Amino acid sequence: MYTKDGESYFIVDAHIALWDARPENLRNEHGKQFIDCFYDYHRNLSPESETWSYEDYLYQGGDRLMKDLFEDGYVDHAIFQPAALTEFYERGFGQTEEAFGLAQAHPDKLTYNHNFDPRYGEQGLDQLRADHERMGFTGVKLYTAEWHGESRGWKLDDPWAYKYFEECRALGITNVHVHKGPTIRPLDRDAFDVADVDHAATDFTDLNFVVEHVGLPRLEDFCWIATQEPNVYGGLAVAMPFMHTRPRYFAQIIGELLYWIGEDRIFFSSDYALWTPRWLVEAFVDFQIPEDMTEYAPITLEQKKKILGLNAAKMYGIDVPAELQLPDAGPTETGPRDPSAADLASV
Repeated sequence: MYTKDGESYFIVDAHIALWDARPENLRNEHGKQFIDCFYDYHRNLSPESETWSYEDYLYQGGDRLMKDLFEDGYVDHAIFQPAALTEFYERGFGQTEEAFGLAQAHPDKLTYNHNFDPRYGEQGLDQLRADHERMGFTGVKLYTAEWHGESRGWKLDDPWAYKYFEECRALGITNVHVHKGPTIRPLDRDAFDVADVDHAATDFTDLNFVVEHVGLPRLEDFCWIATQEPNVYGGLAVAMPFMHTRPRYFAQIIGELLYWIGEDRIFFSSDYALWTPRWLVEAFVDFQIPEDMTEYAPITLEQKKKILGLNAAKMYGIDVPAELQLPDAGPTETGPRDPSAADLASV
């Protein structure tokens, strides 16, 4: 919990990971290219006081994660969003078993989401069923630009992807997080295009599609899709640190999101360990759209509380202490959100 000026905020970090990019886990040069690109994002968008050494960045481990998030970072609950990248890393990039073990040990603090790749066909479906039976997750993180053999990406509206979504529906996996944002070397930019979100969200209205990184640099495309698809949400991972380096750019991002989709469908995310949540939480609570950017309304206290944690808590059924709920908050809902009159009026 974070408290400032007499106001307390329930913090849900909706996008975190444990990764291992140490030399002994690299499968090829692409693994080093990937983590080097990550580190460039971290180094160039972080305050100097929050910048890690390159060696620290390669692997954090569970103990440091717990400290960075829950002791130092004000986080009340966090959600793992792992990426496999098995073409680049011997044991995979995201450390599935370590993350799942932490979530089992700290169910009050951590939620484990899994991943799948529809290019594995029937074998992958069998693995998804087996993993779900063992882990019981309700969400997945998808990386549509991930390489697989000769393939350098896939789309959410591919026929095999639809078979996996149908299986998600059957298993009760309702939350689909999709990386649709800045490219990472050596992955291909076009494989992260947001257009396929439109198809999948229309055809699977009983699933929630959380577009991580709000489609950057395709923010306008994302906003138009999310406006018409009420089961599409925006995750602020990677967007958040622009508060430090490009505050007017961040003001444009958050201003457009609030105008088009409203405060109920935006999630705070640190993208740990790309960044640590402490300074991002502090900066967002203090952040306000510059007065001369008159096309955007000021961000309200209620909007900040929803974005920082209440929205994700509602989607995932995370208990929020009564004193941290908004006065008009209804019962927790875990299914896809229905369009409201406000949504329709904004179109």
